Amino acid sequence: MGQTARVSAIVWIAAVSLAAWVWLSLCQGSFWRTDVRLPVRREPTEWPSVCVVVPARDEAEMLPASLPSLLAQDYPGRAEVFLVDDGSSDGTGDLARELARRHGGLPLTVGSPGEPPPGWTGKLWAVRHGIALARAREPEYLLLTDADIAHAPGSLRELVAAARSGGFDVVSQMARLRVESLWERLVVPAFVYFFAQLYPFRRIGRRGARTAAAAGGCVLLRTEAAERARIPDAIRHAVIDDVALARAVKGTGGHIWLGLADLVDSVRPYPRLHDLWRMVSRSAYAQLRHNPLLLAGTVLGLALVYLVPPLALLTGLAVGHAATAVLGGLAWLVMTGTYVPMLRYYRQPLWLAPLLPFTAFLYLLMTVDSAVQHYRGRGAAWKGRTYTRPDTVADEV
Repeated sequence: MGQTARVSAIVWIAAVSLAAWVWLSLCQGSFWRTDVRLPVRREPTEWPSVCVVVPARDEAEMLPASLPSLLAQDYPGRAEVFLVDDGSSDGTGDLARELARRHGGLPLTVGSPGEPPPGWTGKLWAVRHGIALARAREPEYLLLTDADIAHAPGSLRELVAAARSGGFDVVSQMARLRVESLWERLVVPAFVYFFAQLYPFRRIGRRGARTAAAAGGCVLLRTEAAERARIPDAIRHAVIDDVALARAVKGTGGHIWLGLADLVDSVRPYPRLHDLWRMVSRSAYAQLRHNPLLLAGTVLGLALVYLVPPLALLTGLAVGHAATAVLGGLAWLVMTGTYVPMLRYYRQPLWLAPLLPFTAFLYLLMTVDSAVQHYRGRGAAWKGRTYTRPDTVADEV
């Protein structure tokens, strides 16, 4: 009797996992599709002015591969780059000036904001300083981009054309992250896949939809919308600043768009698991609003959705219970199928798709570790600064 009850429980758990995957694949904004690229656009008759703001802290290693691409933008209107050297110790500011002298292109201004006051994350304090410098030029748009992001020559032109054509206050693209090492192949495409599952791109661009998100590496922001939403002051505490920015703009009536990039790439390497672990755990618990109940629910949810299918299949085969094996196998098959488009976008071999449960288990551990670090008082860190304020993204907007 007891063994029968245990088998029945496993069957029900496997059935719930399969039902969850059917619902996710059909009802979660087609999150698994990778065809959300820059919307239909036409070139404006008169190109608006744009100021590019680049917060940079100890980025001398990245700048030679990223900054020249910004300076070389093929943009018909007036554009200028403002790099904010946020207390770097590796000569970031001097290197930026040298690269500008060597490569030419768009005008470059290098500024330094000093140490952030209490209540500000360092990156957003640097962004605030860059926006203040840019304000004297009275730009219609601000491009907020990170120091590890390389733009193809027509990137800015395409972003502005999309914003103008669609009437968007924010046009953001998730840069194609580097995928070269074994761990990058296992973790990076899944990172974008999980993000899209949490924030389906199709819902973000829909007027009236509550879903809001952006990708901090590439955010074209209408200056008027930034002022209306008090960016960045209104989100000054946010660790996950890109999502907070999108929510603030959308909360004040703005129209936003987010999709995958074809012309924007991250040049930052994450060769070891440790590097990727730090990237994820830095903000994972902040995403859960530092709430233990949300953490517990997330761990259970990840286990049910990603870990149960392979375990049910193997258990069913081991004990000879066909229903358990079939339900687990079907759930794993649906999961694998939804992951294939992301692997194709990243030009990765499809044999990685069935390994998604393993990668999800790593993310589960990273999320738990993020909470452990928070309660040890280490908080989230950005470029050597640690923030322990127990805020949430929701607090900021």
